Amino acid sequence: MDKDRIYGSAKEFAGKVEGAAGDVTGDANTQASGRVREAAGAVQDLYGQAKDAARDAADTAVNYAKDAYDNRGESVRSGQKAMAKTVQDNPLGSLLLAGGIGFALALLMTRQPRRQPPRWRYYG
Repeated sequence: MDKDRIYGSAKEFAGKVEGAAGDVTGDANTQASGRVREAAGAVQDLYGQAKDAARDAADTAVNYAKDAYDNRGESVRSGQKAMAKTVQDNPLGSLLLAGGIGFALALLMTRQPRRQPPRWRYYG
């Protein structure tokens, strides 16, 4: 738990108490001061909650990345095995697919750059 959440909750509670004391005594300044302190405490508490959520999200992302890094070899091997099995099961389809990908890459690499349209100037 973040310290901003603790301080914010404490401020919010103190503001409620101060506002209630102002209500009982009828003092408008005390009521207003209590409401301001309560609002400031609520904002600080929300800020602390946001920091906690960001920290949790970062921790989750780091743990996910560590797991992916630790299991990288396993994933590559399983992908290679699946690819080899697919090629063995359907060699003609694999050959056609590889040829299509090569053809598409060749078209992309040998394509002429686009020319800008001519700029017309109107004199008049």
